[in-house]
Amino acid sequence: MSVTSVVGLQWGDEAKGKIVDFLTDSHEVVVRYQGGNNAGHTVKFDGQTYKLSLLPTGILRPGVTAVIGNGLVVNPEALLNEMKSLTDRGVPVSGSNLLVSDRAHVILPYHIVEDKVFEQRRGENAIGTTGRGIGTCYRDKAGRSHAIRIGDLYHPETFRTKLVEIVAFKNLTLKSLDTSLEPLNADAIYADYMRYAELLKPHVTDTTAWLHRSLKQKRNILFEGAQGSLLDVDHGTFPFVTSSNSSSAGIHSGSGVPQRAITRMIGVVKAYTTRVGGGPFPTELHNEIGQHIRDVGHEYGTVTGRPRRCGWFDAVATAYGARVCGVDEIAVMLVDVLAQLDELCICEAYEIHGERTTDFPSHVEDLQVAKPVFRKVQGWKQDITGARKLSDLPKGARQYVDTISELLAVPAKFISIGPDREQTILL
Repeated sequence: MSVTSVVGLQWGDEAKGKIVDFLTDSHEVVVRYQGGNNAGHTVKFDGQTYKLSLLPTGILRPGVTAVIGNGLVVNPEALLNEMKSLTDRGVPVSGSNLLVSDRAHVILPYHIVEDKVFEQRRGENAIGTTGRGIGTCYRDKAGRSHAIRIGDLYHPETFRTKLVEIVAFKNLTLKSLDTSLEPLNADAIYADYMRYAELLKPHVTDTTAWLHRSLKQKRNILFEGAQGSLLDVDHGTFPFVTSSNSSSAGIHSGSGVPQRAITRMIGVVKAYTTRVGGGPFPTELHNEIGQHIRDVGHEYGTVTGRPRRCGWFDAVATAYGARVCGVDEIAVMLVDVLAQLDELCICEAYEIHGERTTDFPSHVEDLQVAKPVFRKVQGWKQDITGARKLSDLPKGARQYVDTISELLAVPAKFISIGPDREQTILL
Protein backbone atom coordinates (compact mmCIF):
# COMPACT_ATOMS: atom_id res chain seq x y z
CA MET A 1 0.00 0.00 0.00
CA SER A 2 1.25 3.49 -0.88
CA VAL A 3 0.05 6.59 0.99
CA THR A 4 1.83 9.54 -0.58
CA SER A 5 1.70 13.28 0.01
CA VAL A 6 2.67 16.01 -2.46
CA VAL A 7 3.24 19.39 -0.81
CA GLY A 8 4.67 22.69 -2.03
CA LEU A 9 7.68 23.99 -0.11
CA GLN A 10 7.59 27.64 -1.24
CA TRP A 11 4.88 30.31 -1.55
CA GLY A 12 2.70 28.13 -3.80
CA ASP A 13 2.54 27.82 -7.60
CA GLU A 14 5.32 25.19 -7.59
CA ALA A 15 3.63 23.09 -10.33
CA LYS A 16 2.38 20.48 -7.86
CA GLY A 17 -0.45 19.59 -10.22
CA LYS A 18 1.95 18.04 -12.71
CA ILE A 19 3.56 15.80 -10.08
CA VAL A 20 0.17 14.80 -8.66
CA ASP A 21 -1.02 13.93 -12.17
CA PHE A 22 2.21 11.99 -12.79
CA LEU A 23 1.70 9.93 -9.61
CA THR A 24 -2.02 9.37 -10.01
CA ASP A 25 -1.41 6.36 -12.29
CA SER A 26 -0.24 4.41 -9.24
CA HIS A 27 -2.91 5.67 -6.81
CA GLU A 28 -6.62 4.97 -6.51
CA VAL A 29 -7.62 7.97 -4.37
CA VAL A 30 -6.53 11.63 -4.53
CA VAL A 31 -7.39 13.87 -1.58
CA ARG A 32 -7.44 17.67 -1.17
CA TYR A 33 -7.23 18.59 2.51
CA GLN A 34 -7.18 22.41 2.82
CA GLY A 35 -7.85 25.73 1.09
CA GLY A 36 -10.64 26.55 -1.29
CA ASN A 37 -11.14 28.03 -4.72
CA ASN A 38 -8.25 30.43 -4.08
CA ALA A 39 -5.92 27.62 -5.18
CA GLY A 40 -5.17 26.72 -8.77
CA HIS A 41 -3.64 23.73 -10.56
CA THR A 42 -2.87 23.64 -14.27
CA VAL A 43 -2.67 20.10 -15.64
CA LYS A 44 -1.99 18.91 -19.19
CA PHE A 45 -3.79 15.63 -19.84
CA ASP A 46 -4.48 13.81 -23.12
CA GLY A 47 -3.28 16.82 -25.09
CA GLN A 48 -5.63 19.22 -23.30
CA THR A 49 -5.00 21.81 -20.59
CA TYR A 50 -7.22 21.86 -17.50
CA LYS A 51 -7.25 24.60 -14.88
CA LEU A 52 -8.56 23.18 -11.61
CA SER A 53 -9.25 25.02 -8.39
CA LEU A 54 -11.36 23.09 -5.87
CA LEU A 55 -11.32 19.73 -7.62
CA PRO A 56 -8.42 17.37 -6.90
CA THR A 57 -6.25 16.62 -9.93
CA GLY A 58 -7.21 12.94 -9.76
CA ILE A 59 -10.68 13.78 -11.12
CA LEU A 60 -9.16 13.64 -14.61
CA ARG A 61 -8.20 9.96 -14.28
CA PRO A 62 -10.60 7.08 -14.94
CA GLY A 63 -10.87 4.75 -11.97
CA VAL A 64 -9.60 7.32 -9.45
CA THR A 65 -11.76 8.72 -6.64
CA ALA A 66 -11.23 12.42 -5.93
CA VAL A 67 -11.95 13.52 -2.36
CA ILE A 68 -12.61 17.05 -1.07
CA GLY A 69 -11.75 16.71 2.61
CA ASN A 70 -13.19 18.33 5.71
CA GLY A 71 -10.38 20.91 5.88
CA LEU A 72 -11.56 22.81 2.81
CA VAL A 73 -13.92 25.75 2.64
CA VAL A 74 -16.28 25.18 -0.29
CA ASN A 75 -18.11 27.68 -2.44
CA PRO A 76 -20.87 25.38 -3.79
CA GLU A 77 -21.55 27.54 -6.84
CA ALA A 78 -17.85 27.59 -7.77
CA LEU A 79 -17.58 23.82 -7.26
CA LEU A 80 -20.63 23.12 -9.43
CA ASN A 81 -19.29 25.42 -12.16
CA GLU A 82 -15.94 23.62 -12.08
CA MET A 83 -17.64 20.24 -12.27
CA LYS A 84 -19.70 21.42 -15.25
CA SER A 85 -16.61 22.74 -17.02
CA LEU A 86 -15.21 19.19 -16.92
CA THR A 87 -18.39 17.36 -17.93
CA ASP A 88 -18.77 19.80 -20.85
CA ARG A 89 -15.36 18.58 -22.03
CA GLY A 90 -16.25 14.91 -21.68
CA VAL A 91 -14.65 14.28 -18.26
CA PRO A 92 -17.10 12.25 -16.12
CA VAL A 93 -17.92 13.65 -12.68
CA SER A 94 -20.28 11.53 -10.58
CA GLY A 95 -20.93 10.35 -7.05
CA SER A 96 -18.59 7.44 -7.68
CA ASN A 97 -15.48 9.49 -8.55
CA LEU A 98 -16.00 12.71 -6.55
CA LEU A 99 -16.70 12.78 -2.81
CA VAL A 100 -17.23 15.95 -0.76
CA SER A 101 -16.91 15.98 3.02
CA ASP A 102 -20.08 16.81 4.94
CA ARG A 103 -17.76 18.44 7.52
CA ALA A 104 -16.25 20.93 5.05
CA HIS A 105 -17.29 24.52 5.73
CA VAL A 106 -19.40 26.54 3.31
CA ILE A 107 -18.48 29.88 1.77
CA LEU A 108 -21.55 32.11 1.62
CA PRO A 109 -22.05 35.43 -0.22
CA TYR A 110 -21.33 37.52 2.87
CA HIS A 111 -17.87 35.94 3.19
CA ILE A 112 -16.94 37.27 -0.25
CA VAL A 113 -18.33 40.75 0.50
CA GLU A 114 -16.49 40.84 3.84
CA ASP A 115 -13.23 39.73 2.22
CA LYS A 116 -13.32 42.57 -0.31
CA VAL A 117 -14.39 45.23 2.21
CA PHE A 118 -11.69 44.25 4.70
CA GLU A 119 -8.99 44.33 2.00
CA GLN A 120 -10.12 47.75 0.79
CA ARG A 121 -10.01 49.17 4.30
CA ARG A 122 -6.49 47.84 4.86
CA GLY A 123 -5.29 50.00 1.95
CA GLU A 124 -1.54 49.67 1.45
CA ASN A 125 -1.43 47.11 4.27
CA ALA A 126 -3.70 44.72 2.34
CA ILE A 127 -2.68 41.07 2.63
CA GLY A 128 -3.38 40.37 -1.04
CA THR A 129 -6.25 37.89 -0.76
CA THR A 130 -8.00 36.53 -3.85
CA GLY A 131 -11.28 38.10 -2.69
CA ARG A 132 -13.08 34.76 -2.73
CA GLY A 133 -14.11 34.69 0.93
CA ILE A 134 -11.62 32.02 1.97
CA GLY A 135 -10.16 33.75 5.02
CA THR A 136 -13.48 35.13 6.22
CA CYS A 137 -15.04 31.67 6.03
CA TYR A 138 -12.14 30.16 8.00
CA ARG A 139 -12.58 32.98 10.54
CA ASP A 140 -16.22 31.99 11.04
CA LYS A 141 -15.15 28.35 11.30
CA ALA A 142 -12.79 29.24 14.16
CA GLY A 143 -15.48 31.43 15.75
CA ARG A 144 -18.00 28.54 15.49
CA SER A 145 -21.26 30.45 16.12
CA HIS A 146 -21.49 31.75 12.53
CA ALA A 147 -20.10 28.63 10.85
CA ILE A 148 -22.10 26.53 8.39
CA ARG A 149 -20.89 23.14 7.16
CA ILE A 150 -21.89 21.21 4.06
CA GLY A 151 -23.86 18.77 6.23
CA ASP A 152 -25.97 21.65 7.62
CA LEU A 153 -27.48 22.18 4.16
CA TYR A 154 -29.25 18.82 4.54
CA HIS A 155 -31.02 20.00 7.70
CA PRO A 156 -33.03 22.78 6.03
CA GLU A 157 -34.90 24.20 9.02
CA THR A 158 -31.78 24.42 11.16
CA PHE A 159 -29.89 25.94 8.23
CA ARG A 160 -32.60 28.56 7.63
CA THR A 161 -32.74 29.56 11.30
CA LYS A 162 -28.96 29.96 11.51
CA LEU A 163 -28.78 31.80 8.19
CA VAL A 164 -31.40 34.41 9.16
CA GLU A 165 -29.53 35.18 12.38
CA ILE A 166 -26.11 35.31 10.67
CA VAL A 167 -27.22 37.48 7.73
CA ALA A 168 -28.82 40.03 10.11
CA PHE A 169 -25.52 40.26 12.00
CA LYS A 170 -23.41 40.46 8.84
CA ASN A 171 -25.61 43.23 7.38
CA LEU A 172 -25.10 45.32 10.51
CA THR A 173 -21.35 44.77 10.45
CA LEU A 174 -20.93 45.44 6.74
CA LYS A 175 -23.10 48.57 6.86
CA SER A 176 -20.83 50.02 9.54
CA LEU A 177 -17.82 49.41 7.28
CA ASP A 178 -19.32 50.59 4.00
CA THR A 179 -22.62 52.49 3.97
CA SER A 180 -22.98 52.04 0.19
CA LEU A 181 -23.42 48.26 0.43
CA GLU A 182 -26.81 46.73 -0.35
CA PRO A 183 -28.05 44.46 2.47
CA LEU A 184 -27.86 40.73 1.85
CA ASN A 185 -31.11 38.79 1.57
CA ALA A 186 -31.30 35.65 3.71
CA ASP A 187 -34.27 34.20 1.78
CA ALA A 188 -32.50 34.52 -1.57
CA ILE A 189 -29.33 32.94 -0.16
CA TYR A 190 -31.35 30.09 1.36
CA ALA A 191 -33.07 29.35 -1.96
CA ASP A 192 -29.76 29.33 -3.87
CA TYR A 193 -28.03 27.08 -1.36
CA MET A 194 -30.91 24.60 -1.20
CA ARG A 195 -30.55 24.25 -4.97
CA TYR A 196 -26.78 23.77 -4.68
CA ALA A 197 -27.30 21.19 -1.93
CA GLU A 198 -29.62 19.12 -4.13
CA LEU A 199 -27.10 19.13 -7.00
CA LEU A 200 -24.21 18.16 -4.71
CA LYS A 201 -26.12 15.52 -2.73
CA PRO A 202 -24.78 12.47 -4.67
CA HIS A 203 -21.23 13.52 -3.73
CA VAL A 204 -21.63 14.47 -0.06
CA THR A 205 -20.56 11.92 2.54
CA ASP A 206 -18.46 11.40 5.66
CA THR A 207 -15.13 11.34 3.84
CA THR A 208 -13.16 10.67 7.03
CA ALA A 209 -14.95 7.35 7.53
CA TRP A 210 -14.60 6.59 3.80
CA LEU A 211 -10.83 7.26 3.87
CA HIS A 212 -10.33 5.04 6.91
CA ARG A 213 -12.15 2.23 5.13
CA SER A 214 -9.86 2.80 2.15
CA LEU A 215 -6.81 2.49 4.42
CA LYS A 216 -8.17 -0.80 5.77
CA GLN A 217 -8.68 -1.98 2.18
CA LYS A 218 -5.03 -1.05 1.50
CA ARG A 219 -5.94 1.32 -1.32
CA ASN A 220 -3.19 3.61 -2.59
CA ILE A 221 -3.96 7.19 -1.50
CA LEU A 222 -2.38 10.43 -2.69
CA PHE A 223 -2.72 13.68 -0.72
CA GLU A 224 -2.62 16.82 -2.83
CA GLY A 225 -1.60 20.04 -1.07
CA ALA A 226 -2.71 23.47 -2.28
CA GLN A 227 -0.69 26.70 -2.07
CA GLY A 228 2.68 26.20 -0.33
CA SER A 229 4.28 25.70 3.08
CA LEU A 230 5.42 29.31 3.39
CA LEU A 231 1.75 30.33 3.21
CA ASP A 232 0.80 28.08 6.14
CA VAL A 233 -1.24 30.03 8.71
CA ASP A 234 0.94 28.71 11.58
CA HIS A 235 4.33 28.18 9.94
CA GLY A 236 4.38 30.68 7.06
CA THR A 237 5.24 34.37 6.70
CA PHE A 238 2.40 35.53 8.93
CA PRO A 239 0.23 37.59 8.36
CA PHE A 240 0.97 37.28 4.61
CA VAL A 241 -0.31 33.72 4.55
CA THR A 242 -3.41 31.77 3.65
CA SER A 243 -5.99 30.86 6.30
CA SER A 244 -5.30 27.13 6.53
CA ASN A 245 -2.40 24.75 7.15
CA SER A 246 -0.95 24.55 3.63
CA SER A 247 2.08 22.58 4.83
CA SER A 248 1.87 18.87 5.56
CA ALA A 249 0.60 19.90 9.02
CA GLY A 250 -2.86 20.23 7.47
CA ILE A 251 -3.15 16.62 6.31
CA HIS A 252 -4.47 15.08 9.52
CA SER A 253 -6.75 17.97 10.54
CA GLY A 254 -8.00 18.42 6.97
CA SER A 255 -8.74 14.77 6.16
CA GLY A 256 -8.93 12.80 9.41
CA VAL A 257 -6.12 10.51 8.24
CA PRO A 258 -3.23 10.35 10.74
CA GLN A 259 0.02 11.65 9.34
CA ARG A 260 1.86 8.50 10.43
CA ALA A 261 -0.15 6.63 7.78
CA ILE A 262 1.81 8.49 5.07
CA THR A 263 4.63 6.40 3.65
CA ARG A 264 6.14 8.93 1.22
CA MET A 265 6.32 12.74 1.53
CA ILE A 266 7.31 14.56 -1.67
CA GLY A 267 8.19 18.25 -1.56
CA VAL A 268 7.72 20.23 -4.77
CA VAL A 269 9.97 23.21 -5.47
CA LYS A 270 10.15 25.60 -8.37
CA ALA A 271 13.67 26.13 -9.77
CA TYR A 272 13.30 29.82 -8.89
CA THR A 273 11.02 31.61 -6.41
CA THR A 274 7.67 33.31 -6.95
CA ARG A 275 4.99 34.74 -4.74
CA VAL A 276 1.65 36.50 -5.22
CA GLY A 277 0.33 39.34 -3.11
CA GLY A 278 2.03 41.15 -0.27
CA GLY A 279 4.79 40.07 2.07
CA PRO A 280 8.60 40.12 2.19
CA PHE A 281 10.53 38.36 -0.58
CA PRO A 282 14.33 38.55 -0.03
CA THR A 283 15.41 37.25 -3.46
CA GLU A 284 12.85 39.19 -5.55
CA LEU A 285 14.21 40.57 -8.84
CA HIS A 286 12.98 44.01 -9.88
CA ASN A 287 14.85 43.95 -13.17
CA GLU A 288 14.93 42.45 -16.65
CA ILE A 289 15.91 39.01 -15.27
CA GLY A 290 12.81 38.95 -13.08
CA GLN A 291 10.66 39.94 -16.06
CA HIS A 292 12.40 37.34 -18.24
CA ILE A 293 11.57 34.59 -15.71
CA ARG A 294 7.96 35.83 -15.52
CA ASP A 295 7.55 35.83 -19.31
CA VAL A 296 9.30 32.51 -20.03
CA GLY A 297 7.67 30.76 -17.06
CA HIS A 298 4.22 32.26 -17.80
CA GLU A 299 4.10 33.41 -14.20
CA TYR A 300 0.54 34.64 -13.96
CA GLY A 301 -1.95 33.29 -11.44
CA THR A 302 -4.12 30.31 -12.48
CA VAL A 303 -7.02 31.66 -10.41
CA THR A 304 -6.53 35.44 -10.46
CA GLY A 305 -4.41 36.07 -13.56
CA ARG A 306 -2.22 38.38 -11.45
CA PRO A 307 1.45 38.60 -12.45
CA ARG A 308 3.60 36.75 -9.92
CA ARG A 309 6.61 38.33 -8.27
CA CYS A 310 9.74 36.47 -9.40
CA GLY A 311 13.22 36.01 -7.94
CA TRP A 312 16.17 33.67 -7.48
CA PHE A 313 15.78 30.34 -5.71
CA ASP A 314 15.69 30.88 -1.94
CA ALA A 315 17.22 27.82 -0.28
CA VAL A 316 16.84 29.27 3.24
CA ALA A 317 13.06 29.61 2.90
CA THR A 318 12.63 26.36 0.97
CA ALA A 319 14.79 24.30 3.34
CA TYR A 320 12.60 25.57 6.17
CA GLY A 321 9.53 24.37 4.26
CA ALA A 322 11.21 20.99 3.76
CA ARG A 323 11.92 20.67 7.49
CA VAL A 324 8.43 21.67 8.57
CA CYS A 325 6.87 19.16 6.16
CA GLY A 326 9.38 16.37 6.82
CA VAL A 327 9.83 15.56 3.13
CA ASP A 328 11.69 12.46 1.98
CA GLU A 329 12.48 13.75 -1.51
CA ILE A 330 11.95 16.75 -3.76
CA ALA A 331 10.72 17.42 -7.28
CA VAL A 332 12.49 20.37 -8.93
CA MET A 333 10.13 21.99 -11.42
CA LEU A 334 10.45 24.44 -14.34
CA VAL A 335 14.21 24.04 -14.67
CA ASP A 336 13.80 24.74 -18.40
CA VAL A 337 12.69 28.33 -17.67
CA LEU A 338 16.26 29.23 -16.62
CA ALA A 339 17.93 27.85 -19.76
CA GLN A 340 18.64 31.20 -21.41
CA LEU A 341 20.49 32.85 -18.51
CA ASP A 342 24.29 33.14 -18.41
CA GLU A 343 24.59 32.89 -14.65
CA LEU A 344 22.21 31.79 -11.91
CA CYS A 345 22.08 32.66 -8.23
CA ILE A 346 20.85 30.57 -5.31
CA CYS A 347 20.31 32.17 -1.89
CA GLU A 348 22.21 29.98 0.59
CA ALA A 349 21.95 32.23 3.66
CA TYR A 350 20.56 35.53 4.93
CA GLU A 351 22.33 38.42 6.55
CA ILE A 352 20.04 39.93 9.19
CA HIS A 353 21.24 42.89 11.27
CA GLY A 354 24.82 42.06 10.36
CA GLU A 355 24.62 38.36 11.25
CA ARG A 356 24.66 35.49 8.78
CA THR A 357 22.03 32.79 9.29
CA THR A 358 20.46 29.84 7.51
CA ASP A 359 17.44 29.88 9.83
CA PHE A 360 14.22 31.24 8.36
CA PRO A 361 12.94 34.16 10.51
CA SER A 362 9.67 33.69 12.36
CA HIS A 363 8.68 37.37 12.07
CA VAL A 364 8.15 39.32 8.86
CA GLU A 365 9.97 42.36 10.29
CA ASP A 366 13.21 40.33 10.33
CA LEU A 367 12.53 38.80 6.92
CA GLN A 368 11.88 42.29 5.55
CA VAL A 369 15.47 43.34 6.28
CA ALA A 370 17.11 40.02 5.34
CA LYS A 371 19.80 40.38 2.69
CA PRO A 372 20.31 37.26 0.57
CA VAL A 373 23.76 35.69 0.45
CA PHE A 374 24.08 34.18 -3.01
CA ARG A 375 25.95 31.21 -4.40
CA LYS A 376 26.53 31.59 -8.13
CA VAL A 377 26.05 28.73 -10.59
CA GLN A 378 27.06 28.84 -14.24
CA GLY A 379 24.10 28.77 -16.64
CA TRP A 380 23.84 26.32 -19.51
CA LYS A 381 22.34 28.38 -22.37
CA GLN A 382 20.84 25.28 -23.98
CA ASP A 383 17.30 24.05 -24.62
CA ILE A 384 16.70 21.10 -22.28
CA THR A 385 13.01 20.45 -22.99
CA GLY A 386 13.89 17.36 -25.05
CA ALA A 387 15.93 15.69 -22.28
CA ARG A 388 14.55 12.36 -21.09
CA LYS A 389 17.27 11.16 -18.73
CA LEU A 390 19.80 12.78 -16.41
CA SER A 391 22.71 12.30 -18.80
CA ASP A 392 20.80 14.34 -21.43
CA LEU A 393 21.06 17.42 -19.25
CA PRO A 394 24.04 19.79 -19.62
CA LYS A 395 26.51 19.99 -16.76
CA GLY A 396 25.20 23.38 -15.59
CA ALA A 397 21.63 22.12 -15.22
CA ARG A 398 22.76 19.04 -13.28
CA GLN A 399 24.96 21.20 -11.03
CA TYR A 400 22.05 23.56 -10.40
CA VAL A 401 19.71 20.77 -9.26
CA ASP A 402 22.51 19.19 -7.18
CA THR A 403 23.11 22.51 -5.41
CA ILE A 404 19.41 22.84 -4.53
CA SER A 405 19.39 19.27 -3.21
CA GLU A 406 22.55 19.90 -1.16
CA LEU A 407 21.23 23.11 0.42
CA LEU A 408 17.88 21.51 1.26
CA ALA A 409 19.58 18.31 2.49
CA VAL A 410 16.95 16.30 0.61
CA PRO A 411 17.52 14.13 -2.49
CA ALA A 412 15.97 15.25 -5.79
CA LYS A 413 13.91 12.45 -7.35
CA PHE A 414 12.13 14.36 -10.14
CA ILE A 415 13.35 17.07 -12.53
CA SER A 416 10.70 18.76 -14.67
CA ILE A 417 11.86 20.37 -17.89
CA GLY A 418 8.51 21.18 -19.52
CA PRO A 419 4.75 21.01 -18.95
CA ASP A 420 4.08 17.59 -20.50
CA ARG A 421 4.24 14.36 -18.51
CA GLU A 422 7.07 12.94 -20.62
CA GLN A 423 9.15 16.04 -19.83
CA THR A 424 9.90 14.62 -16.40
CA ILE A 425 13.23 13.01 -15.52
CA LEU A 426 13.11 10.41 -12.74
CA LEU A 427 16.26 10.01 -10.65
